[in-house]
Amino acid sequence: MTVIDNFVAPACHQQIETLYQDEHILLINKPSGLLSLSGKNPLNLDSVHYRLAQIYPHISLIHRLDFGTSGIMLLALDKTSNTLLSQQFQARTVIKRYQSLLAGHLEQDSGIIEAPISKDKALFPRLKVCFEQGQKALSHFQVLERLINPDRSRLLFTPETGRTHQLRIHSQFIGHPMLGCDLYGTEQTQVMAPRLLLHASELEFDHPVTGQRMMISCPCPF
Repeated sequence: MTVIDNFVAPACHQQIETLYQDEHILLINKPSGLLSLSGKNPLNLDSVHYRLAQIYPHISLIHRLDFGTSGIMLLALDKTSNTLLSQQFQARTVIKRYQSLLAGHLEQDSGIIEAPISKDKALFPRLKVCFEQGQKALSHFQVLERLINPDRSRLLFTPETGRTHQLRIHSQFIGHPMLGCDLYGTEQTQVMAPRLLLHASELEFDHPVTGQRMMISCPCPF
């Protein structure tokens, strides 16, 4: 079965904010509603990489954030830095933290969600939890606050693995969909926010040249 992706991203008028820059790396705050990398569809040309490549021709993405996710992205400005940073992501020595608002109140104040994730052509572009064939997916969470009218929970997620849509799928799996999520929420939770309420708020990694441990933070906009 041939799967066709007809998604066309609406125009994103928000600017990319620079959080840190030196001659080797660039850290930015990606706005929600901007692709990390240009799509195959020529109408999806605008992206983080496309915009920044106009300024830094040799720039490369180390990782991606989903279209609706905002927050910290790390980019390399040379090939050596790209290789060394990519190795850190593969070795899982990079620590990523996200804030999100979920529907309802979680009973636990903290915990671990372990639910393997698998592709499903019938559900494209959605993925699913599959304990038989899925890839390992592990997310640590901490409840930062519980809000009322309507009931919501603000969580700090620290994913141990980096599967596509992992935090959104894990939120759905525990029965508390992420607000504003069009793939893994309900009709009610989709309209409870004008955007996906997921923000990459902290990133820890070793500088590819100096070896210094760096921790970058970016305030949550919601």
